[in-house]
Amino acid sequence: MAKDKTIYTCNECGGTSPKWLGKCPHCNAWNSLIESVAESAAPAKNRFASLAKTAEVAALADIEASDVERTPTGQDELDRVLGGGIVEGGVVLIGGDPGIGKSTLLLQALDALQRAGQKTLYVTGEESGAQVALRARRLGLDGSQVQVLAEIQLEKILATLDAHQPAIAVIDSIQTVYSDQLTSAPGSVAQVRECAAHLTRAAKASGTAIVLVGHVTKEGALAGPRVLEHMVDTVLYFEGDTHSSFRLIRAIKNRFGAVNEIGVFAMTEKGLKGVSNPSAIFLSQHAEPVPGSCVMVTLEGTRPMLVEIQALVDSGGPSPRRLSVGLDRDRLAMLLAVLHRHAGVACLDQDVFVNAVGGVRISEPAADLAVMLAITSSLRGRPLPKGFLAFGEVGLAGEVRPAPRGQERLKEAAKLGFSVAVVPKANAPKKAIEGLTIHAVERVEEALQILRTLD
Repeated sequence: MAKDKTIYTCNECGGTSPKWLGKCPHCNAWNSLIESVAESAAPAKNRFASLAKTAEVAALADIEASDVERTPTGQDELDRVLGGGIVEGGVVLIGGDPGIGKSTLLLQALDALQRAGQKTLYVTGEESGAQVALRARRLGLDGSQVQVLAEIQLEKILATLDAHQPAIAVIDSIQTVYSDQLTSAPGSVAQVRECAAHLTRAAKASGTAIVLVGHVTKEGALAGPRVLEHMVDTVLYFEGDTHSSFRLIRAIKNRFGAVNEIGVFAMTEKGLKGVSNPSAIFLSQHAEPVPGSCVMVTLEGTRPMLVEIQALVDSGGPSPRRLSVGLDRDRLAMLLAVLHRHAGVACLDQDVFVNAVGGVRISEPAADLAVMLAITSSLRGRPLPKGFLAFGEVGLAGEVRPAPRGQERLKEAAKLGFSVAVVPKANAPKKAIEGLTIHAVERVEEALQILRTLD
């Protein structure tokens, strides 16, 4: 029998080296090589088979393409993120902080699918079957017929999937699964990559939709090799503060739907419940308008949401601070410079703090105009009018650029009772929107002049 050989595997790219090096020779990452033992046994026959079915060479025009069928999970917010539901043979990877609610949500979804007549399987590697049953009773899923398997060996899991042929299976979690073909420990780079590849191959061959639960690192990224995210069809991130009752699930990758789509949930005693109107979460309930507050409409995937931007400007001395929560800090410094240069509003000796209410993160530049108006409102100590909102990207020359899908943003604002909007001129609708007065601007100074007239 051949002697086991020690190799070093990079936990960033998955590359290997026969000896330890300070820097990975493949991706140049420092201190990323981890010692492992190469398997001495002969590899299995189909170990390196293709993840997808092999087909003959054909022209794109000759290949018949049809829309994929989707099975609703019973959780409307989860279906929104998935693009309408679970796809046959699709592989979904969902990650999030410990205790955020991943297992709870998936158990609720499996129970709803099972009650709708779908065959389901829940494979748990971190809990016993009794613990899963206890959680199901706590969630009010009494009498649930979801099939549960407590197992971490890949070969036994694959045999169970082949024998039961479920429509959807959950593997909780991929970091606990190991294969006998490898000698490294569960959770290692090689084990995670190999087990995920086998499960993906099984899903494509049998038509079973598989959901993989993934651990995350301290930085919030999915643990394991990056190739794990490339293998699967959909990557979802569960976000939220464990001290808050609200959770966000966000699609980072989706071969069957839109990316950056989000679903909003509220954690209750009976599990996670979808929030149909998430704008209410991100708007503070002020009895009267307060200085430094401006509402904007942001887009998360296909969903327009109203978010309140709050700014606080205070005397800061010789070294003023610029701090933003939920917004790009570098962009805040740029907006302050544009505000000074083109609108004459100076914050040179002022501390400036900007926050997006509700813990939401806004990455699109359409928040620029709302941030600038909130800063101006706080500096002047005068609140913006009640029912006021603004959105638009601001350039270094002081111009206000249009935001994508402006019509949908304005219609969402009118639906929620907002009455005054300052928007880029290119986003001004040709047809008036009932109940909403729209002021179209081309430059920052025009927006500030409109504020003075509205005081």
